[in-house]
Amino acid sequence: MAAHPHSTYFFALSPHALIMKPSLNLHSHILDRKKLESLMLKDKPVVPPDSVIKTFSNLKGDRVDLILTQDGEGLCQGSFILKRGDWAKFFLDTWFDPLYRSYNFQKAEGHALEHIVQWHPTILTKLALIPQRLLNSYSVDIASRGGKDVMYKDGEFVVRLVGCESDQNRNCEKEFEPYYEKWKHGIGS
Repeated sequence: MAAHPHSTYFFALSPHALIMKPSLNLHSHILDRKKLESLMLKDKPVVPPDSVIKTFSNLKGDRVDLILTQDGEGLCQGSFILKRGDWAKFFLDTWFDPLYRSYNFQKAEGHALEHIVQWHPTILTKLALIPQRLLNSYSVDIASRGGKDVMYKDGEFVVRLVGCESDQNRNCEKEFEPYYEKWKHGIGS
């Protein structure tokens, strides 16, 4: 954020993802206040399927500083939008605090994120969950994460190769090839 002090929003994206539709205006797609309010998943368990902590049903789009998606296993930190400001600095400092790192969460920063979102109302009050495929479609069918319902379809904004780097049966580079070819043809046309 320090390198781009005049930017209002920061889009954090996994290195194992590709923006398939770079011409898409992120503001009209998600960030516009009214659009965001229409997309927000309200009164939904923060960590599926049955967390007792739920997103707020009365949060307004202009009060949102963190936009995330979730899959069948939890919050997705591989693609999110963060609004620059003091709250963003607080959020990042909290998420990466050495105290949470020392907890040895099973899924490291993913579970640390779920913990702070659920148990720190200062963070939950600024969070909007949106439908996953708007910001974080997957390249493969992983049943526990949502299966075919969250797989990339032509014309969507982002495809993410979730887990390709940690699965010995998958090859990130080979998995990227068909999406990269689609991307090249889309840019050239």
